[in-house]
Amino acid sequence: MKTPLFTPQRLSTCLLLCGVLVLSACDRAKAPAAPAAARTDASVVRVTPEMARNFKVASLAIETLDSSQEITGRIEANDQWVTRIGASVTGRVTEVLVDVGHRVSAGQVLAQLSSPELTQAQLNYLRAHAATSLAERAVDRARQLIQADVIGSAELQRRESELSIARAEWRAATDQLRLLGLSDAAIERLREKGQLSSVTNIMATRSGVVVERKVSTGQVAQPGDPLFTVADLSRVWVVGALPEQAAASVQLDQQVDIEVPALGSRHFNGKVVFVSDTIHPETRTLTVRTQVDNPKGTLKPQMLATLRITGQPMQQLAVPEAAVVRENDRDHVYVQTAPGQFKLTPVTLGNSSRGLRAVQQGLNEGAQVVVEGAFHLNNERKRAELE
Repeated sequence: MKTPLFTPQRLSTCLLLCGVLVLSACDRAKAPAAPAAARTDASVVRVTPEMARNFKVASLAIETLDSSQEITGRIEANDQWVTRIGASVTGRVTEVLVDVGHRVSAGQVLAQLSSPELTQAQLNYLRAHAATSLAERAVDRARQLIQADVIGSAELQRRESELSIARAEWRAATDQLRLLGLSDAAIERLREKGQLSSVTNIMATRSGVVVERKVSTGQVAQPGDPLFTVADLSRVWVVGALPEQAAASVQLDQQVDIEVPALGSRHFNGKVVFVSDTIHPETRTLTVRTQVDNPKGTLKPQMLATLRITGQPMQQLAVPEAAVVRENDRDHVYVQTAPGQFKLTPVTLGNSSRGLRAVQQGLNEGAQVVVEGAFHLNNERKRAELE
């Protein structure tokens, strides 16, 4: 007689084994649930009541803040006090007398050049001078002859007209020589002795410092070529780039505090003289130009500087600087959400003013923020994450 495949004893044993397997599978599925819940609270830190006494919490409120902006800039020469000097006649440079950095005064000779064009202008001057002398003598003779009733008044008028034309040509030739760089003393020598000079001077038209030189000995210079740049640095510009969001906070004649790191972080007082009407499309900034007196020449062009522009005080929600924690290149503060529980909250803040920073985004008035001990609270959060 055959034994049945499923006896009551075997069937109960199989059911028992299936139940054990199902329960163990459920336990394995539920096991990771607790760490997953913990990971969602990574920005929250909980401390004991004893530790909570080390942190000071305060409600955020509206504060009076100075609307100040700090921007980087550089020293530049005042373009209104910069002169570019060139040759007034075509010629070859025979000597250069100054270099970049030299201080020069108005009328000082910067370079000399030899010019055939200048020689021709001097010959024209001598011809005009001779024609004027000849016309003067002709008028004197005509006046004597008209008294002797030898000639009529029409002849005298003709010769006086020729004298007027000759004198006008002489004056024009004299002015031409001055434009070509010939001094009055050289023109007088030319008139009295007929002494020609083929060399003309390139002279400074303004006192200042030579900041650029584009000429060398032997070079052929043309009228209009900028050979020297002379800048009066007794008053300079400090130029900076202001973010477009702060464009409305800067106005003309506004006072600016300027710090120059190269001079031991010395401070200078300046005044806003220009605010650009256009935004740079790549940097999203606008140009701000400040004028600073520089009587001793301490400020040099291309020095770096920091401009601190202070506007009118403003009423704005603010948080103390000690409450700010820098995390992942962003500003954060700890907000108390419950007794002994704090949440790391990202915020957008403005510039510092008297130990406070304006809250632009991320917090509302009345929020409970850790204002003392935020750094240590952040370390506690990191320690808890590692555990």
